[in-house]
Amino acid sequence: MRPSSLRTQLAAVLDRPGLFAIASGVLIALSFPTAGLSFLAWIALIPLLISLEGASLRQAFRLGFTCGLAAYILILYWINIVVTHFGHLPWAVSIPLYLALAAWLALFYGLATLIARYGELGRVKLVFTLPVAWVALDFLRSFLLTGFPWAMLGHSQYRILPLIQIADLSGVYGITLLIVLTNVVLYRVLRAVSGANVPYPAKSALLLLFLFAATLFYGFSRLNGEEKSAASPLRVALIQGNIDQDVKWSPAFQGQTMDIYERLTREAARGGVDLVVWPESAAPFFFQDEFRQAERIRSLAREINAYVLFGSPAHELRNGTRTFLNSAFVVAPNGETGARGDKLHLVPFGEYVPLKRLLPFVSKLVVGIGDFSPGEQAAPLDVGKTRAGLLVCYEGVFPELAREYVNNGARILVNITNDAWYGRSSAPYQHFSIAVFRAVETRTPLIRAANTGISAIIDQNGHIRAMSTIFQEEVCTGEIQPGSGDSLYLKIGDSPAWFCAMLTLGVVLLARFRQKRKTQISG
Repeated sequence: MRPSSLRTQLAAVLDRPGLFAIASGVLIALSFPTAGLSFLAWIALIPLLISLEGASLRQAFRLGFTCGLAAYILILYWINIVVTHFGHLPWAVSIPLYLALAAWLALFYGLATLIARYGELGRVKLVFTLPVAWVALDFLRSFLLTGFPWAMLGHSQYRILPLIQIADLSGVYGITLLIVLTNVVLYRVLRAVSGANVPYPAKSALLLLFLFAATLFYGFSRLNGEEKSAASPLRVALIQGNIDQDVKWSPAFQGQTMDIYERLTREAARGGVDLVVWPESAAPFFFQDEFRQAERIRSLAREINAYVLFGSPAHELRNGTRTFLNSAFVVAPNGETGARGDKLHLVPFGEYVPLKRLLPFVSKLVVGIGDFSPGEQAAPLDVGKTRAGLLVCYEGVFPELAREYVNNGARILVNITNDAWYGRSSAPYQHFSIAVFRAVETRTPLIRAANTGISAIIDQNGHIRAMSTIFQEEVCTGEIQPGSGDSLYLKIGDSPAWFCAMLTLGVVLLARFRQKRKTQISG
């Protein structure tokens, strides 16, 4: 590319509308952990909306895309830590992959602004089209190409408990819609106040105030209400071993790993415990095959008289072929193996390589074991007083998995993970913030055991009862009340998001019809 052409393209991005779009992206990124300035989400889109004034459809898409690209370049910088340190790929490969992922997610921002602008040109008000289209596109990216529902606007509010209680009605999408609607209304108020020939958005503001009041009324009602559950409370202990990822799969370090988990488990069990949870792959060997190491876990369960749930790879024969699984086992207080749960939603390039025949030069990040295969069913695990739904690592970001486990009878959710991959970046905090929504959506407490943090106990209202720090040996203990398995979201799932998707399609069709009719009349 010639220097003059590069300068032209750079100038096109860095014009005033482009700068405003980038400013919105930066504000969005700052609303997520670890900056955690969640209030910024409520005003973050205003610069983008200013930049969209009078934009063509192509400009609307470009500005939305620019906003999304700026946001995800800042949010997902930790991808480079994973790919270079653990994937052993050079920066020359890592950076294009990271930018490609950011661009993929930015595409949905661009489509949302394109649809909103198209609706405006068809005389459909922005205050309706942008919130609805934003939710529809967020929903689309949650499952398209295996899905990546990371850092949706609603997730930034995970600590605002009265606000996020509506997640048991609409999932995170209801909070996202409210955030986008607020941005549009504040933008219109700002334009009216600034002396532009724009009327005050009285009706939109009244609608927003009503939705806010209803959301907060519902939220405080849920927080102050009593949870109905006949089940006995469970005393749990989460063991954070803080095993260095560089030695985790080394056979020479297996004994030391087991020593650490045994010591921390005995420490946690001194006051009595019903369930002990170790993180993902806490046992870095095949529990099915390694008799000596497996017996250590069985003896420990008998000693502390508690159920022990721990991550370990597993294998089984499927159609005559040996298949590897990322799993968790439960050992009962009598030392017997109770049940095994398998990871259902695998991480592309982390646990398997998509299109492996076309990409023979790419290897996955999890070393020591061949490509994993997904489990076959969301079967809750018997942990004594109740049954647990198992979410292994990345599965915690997918609401449909938590919903399926609870609908199948789980009354607690157990998220085991190994966030050592991310180093001391913001990724562990972003990952954790999303998990909070699984508890609220299903009205089911979630306990989370991580190798290096964040381990936590989260009740059915999203309140964080205990929380560890990263890169430290820690034990989190507490008492949880199993959930009742009763929420509207469990029954209707993502129907509200589907409804927004249908409304978005309706906006496009209506705008097209009106523009076509206008052309016919003028012609």
